[in-house]
Amino acid sequence: MANFQHILQIRTRGRDWHELTSELQDFARSGKSGVLHLHLRHTSASLLITENADPAVRRDLERWMARAVPDGDSLFEHDQEGPDDMPAHVRSVLCGVQLSVPYANGRLLLGTWQGVYLWEHRHAGHQREVVVTGIAVA
Repeated sequence: MANFQHILQIRTRGRDWHELTSELQDFARSGKSGVLHLHLRHTSASLLITENADPAVRRDLERWMARAVPDGDSLFEHDQEGPDDMPAHVRSVLCGVQLSVPYANGRLLLGTWQGVYLWEHRHAGHQREVVVTGIAVA
């Protein structure tokens, strides 16, 4: 497989998790080894690698984040799009918008219980774009 770039279009359902693992696996299938670099083109959602076996992990992460960065906190000045506006930006900064995932022999080199997720931080659904850049090394 040669190097490539593709934009994944993802429609979120509001504050929730969207697993990208199988979509990324499709990219890895066509190459021997390399890395997939992911970049989320937004400031109110995040990309993460986390547990994909037990959905309670993601629910626990959401509860922790709600306590750490609550919607409507009077600390925040930026609230032009509602009480979840600035908290969504803080969540994005804390979790990040870029990931690199290695692959070899047509498979993502994730751990047994790892999955790749887009975490939407806004209450309303949004159209999100993830730039996937494949860099082949063999």
